[in-house]
Amino acid sequence: MLLVTGASGHLGSLIHAGLAERGLAPLAGTRTPGRFAAAGRTMDFDDPAGPDLTGVRVLVLVSAGYGEDDVVLARHDRVLAAAERHGVEHVVYTSLVGAGDHLAFALAHRWTERRLRESRLGWTILRNGLYAELFGQLAAPVDGAVTAPFGAGAVAAVARQDLADAAVRVTADPAAHRGRTYELTGPVTLTAAGLAAELGVPYRPVSLGERRAALAGPGLLPFQPAMLMSIYSATAAGFLAETRGDLPRLLSRPPRDPMPVAVAAATGASS
Repeated sequence: MLLVTGASGHLGSLIHAGLAERGLAPLAGTRTPGRFAAAGRTMDFDDPAGPDLTGVRVLVLVSAGYGEDDVVLARHDRVLAAAERHGVEHVVYTSLVGAGDHLAFALAHRWTERRLRESRLGWTILRNGLYAELFGQLAAPVDGAVTAPFGAGAVAAVARQDLADAAVRVTADPAAHRGRTYELTGPVTLTAAGLAAELGVPYRPVSLGERRAALAGPGLLPFQPAMLMSIYSATAAGFLAETRGDLPRLLSRPPRDPMPVAVAAATGASS
């Protein structure tokens, strides 16, 4: 039996749908199991008792959402402890690309990778690159111009659907990927200037200080501005531009061009 956590989320829902299309009848771990009918299973990572993984053989652990590090670590530990307790054979974990160590949300991913490696579980780690959708949202025009402080930096962004397709392939045959860590970055790099050109607007990046001040207003949780600022900084400093990785091999097809995906996100044309 397969189970995908975060099955109501952007990435988890795509993975769950892909496994279902293959006829693998995955369970959907979510706080809203009713939307998946009989396939739904209640999954609340904040429940101290831990999730019910009875009968689950392969678990796709989609990272348990942004939060303070201690919150995310506790969530992931509960899930992995439950996996050990219930006899799960293999965990496929959606982590963060290795070049992302400069990002403010990297620590929880690296801790979870270590927790998996030290466990008695079989595992595969999928180190996902920055979503093209997220890049588009962060670089969306403001008052007729792209102002995001990405500088001249580039991002090897990747379409979320490609990451889901890679996860589906691994989950469908976990034994073939046991003990492997895959770097899943996009095939080409995106720049804010390039996105602005596609949108037909100027690129006038503000300073990091100006963007930080803008993020200080209402609408974001206290830990979120630091996460977003780290994406701007790491991109501008050139740390997220590596395109060589394992994605084409896992997909057995060329990855999607991330630019149209980013454009759709920047214009609100994607979900």
